[in-house]
Amino acid sequence: MSTHDGKQQEMAGGRKVQRFSYGPEALHFGELHLPGGAGQFPTVILIHGGFWRTPYDYTLMTGLARDLAARGIAAWNIEYRRVGDIGGGWPNTFFDAAHAASFLLQLPQVDQQHIVAIGHSAGGHLALWLAGYARLAGKQLAERVQFDAPTTPLAGVISLAGVNDLEMSWRLGLGKSAATELLGGGFDEVPQRYAIASPAALLPLHVPQVMIHGTADDRVPFQVSLAYTQAAQAAGDQATLIELPGVDHFALIDPTSAAWAKTVDALEKLLARD
Repeated sequence: MSTHDGKQQEMAGGRKVQRFSYGPEALHFGELHLPGGAGQFPTVILIHGGFWRTPYDYTLMTGLARDLAARGIAAWNIEYRRVGDIGGGWPNTFFDAAHAASFLLQLPQVDQQHIVAIGHSAGGHLALWLAGYARLAGKQLAERVQFDAPTTPLAGVISLAGVNDLEMSWRLGLGKSAATELLGGGFDEVPQRYAIASPAALLPLHVPQVMIHGTADDRVPFQVSLAYTQAAQAAGDQATLIELPGVDHFALIDPTSAAWAKTVDALEKLLARD
């Protein structure tokens, strides 16, 4: 375990922010926002969106991390390599997400029985993918890809306007063919990558899932979460869709919004489960 830059910020109410490296690359880091006091805390893995591309980064989720810490919940706000970064895209974006999540297993402040992944947009895809990671870890997969990070136990996943089905994303051309850029080809060219990388292809995930999506979203259509939720339920997963009439794509990461209040309510219910 090592700090990324050796700095720890002291926040109001005794809260702290510590930056850690979870791997050797410059973008292998996250910021751990801790509530005041000592002990182990329920913890959220926050994963930002941006259609897996630069220049969008972890600071998109900083406001949410601060809000969670103020509520007594630790937040692990991660960065990862994206398309446009050296080494970004397939498969390293996925390696990074898995290693960032498993880094929590080293931290004594984390209650490992109460970890929830929350992601927005492309980060919603990665949050759900982490739930399906147990099906991939340690196995030799297509193109000799092998994921070696330990599996991180998740009490649940919340996908905020997530790109939960990469084949659907490709067919709809979302983000100007962002899925094609992420995986290095379309579904008709590299279907084996879509089978590994898409949460919809990994169902059932065997983890409670909540999809929260606004009907006025012009980046990721509401129908993506609707179709995914129906597929997850049909596969036997506990999956819930919270529809937000008239809400756009970015309201979901505004910590002052009604959309975030609904997310916090859903999170508290997941954390309250035995």
